[in-house]
Amino acid sequence: MQFELTILGCSGAIPAYNRHPSSHFLNYNGHGFLIDCGEATQMQMAKFNIRRAKLDHVFISHLHGDHFFGLMGLISAFNLNYREQPLNIYGPEGLEEIVLTHFKYSKTKLSYPINFMTTQDSRQEMILDLPFLTVESFPLYHRIPTTGFLFKEKKGLRKIVPEKILQYNIPVTEIAAIKLGGDYNDKNGTIVLNKELTKPPSKPRAYAYCSDTMYNEHLVEIVKEVDLLYHEATFKNEHASRAKDTFHATTIEAATIAKKSVAKKLIIGHYSARYEDLSEHLAECISVFPETLLAEEGKVYSI
Repeated sequence: MQFELTILGCSGAIPAYNRHPSSHFLNYNGHGFLIDCGEATQMQMAKFNIRRAKLDHVFISHLHGDHFFGLMGLISAFNLNYREQPLNIYGPEGLEEIVLTHFKYSKTKLSYPINFMTTQDSRQEMILDLPFLTVESFPLYHRIPTTGFLFKEKKGLRKIVPEKILQYNIPVTEIAAIKLGGDYNDKNGTIVLNKELTKPPSKPRAYAYCSDTMYNEHLVEIVKEVDLLYHEATFKNEHASRAKDTFHATTIEAATIAKKSVAKKLIIGHYSARYEDLSEHLAECISVFPETLLAEEGKVYSI
């Protein structure tokens, strides 16, 4: 199954050096999930050939503008294109009021419904349960209520061995039951055990998004052993005091969370506008956690 992340925006609060405010697009086998929606998100989607029609779920981590100022433009574009299917928006208390106030004073009547779900910054909770994927929100540690998001693939069906279909002349009508764990009775009444016919499914994959947050080891258990971890690294280590004052993280802190959680890979982003060259960001992270990548706009990361 396709499980891919595209970075639409990787800048901090101020766009700089052709970097845009925060936004990620997660594609799971054709199902689209937008995570944060900073300014120019829909323009970035167009630039990188991401179809708005594939998007049904939007997750907003918190109400600092660089994480949601693009949302009204996206909602409006859907409306102008006569969208009909519902849009599901998950975000903190206050987001629904902001959106509805805009509709009120712009006298906007949408062509489609919006379902708002309020996230909680005091606990971890499941906010979406699909047949193939779950999404959980969890507390982050920023100046205002902020949550991260954990996308977890559900365990798949067992995989039937193609050679066994031929060996036992298994009809197509029996394959679904075998994938679900059933044995096979051949035409002679012989029972062929499922473990001979199938292989275990692939291990479920996971992606964790840690938006604006200061260092906190409570995150280690929440994102433990994820395949891909995004963690903000607004500042280099030399500006650790500034990171602490603004409730942000440094490169070393992001890498430490990745190392302690035994993540497979780390992507860092939300770079402060004070940095044009990001090579030191990467070097500092690699010194702690070698499997670190820079968030680069337009780049696609497989999970």
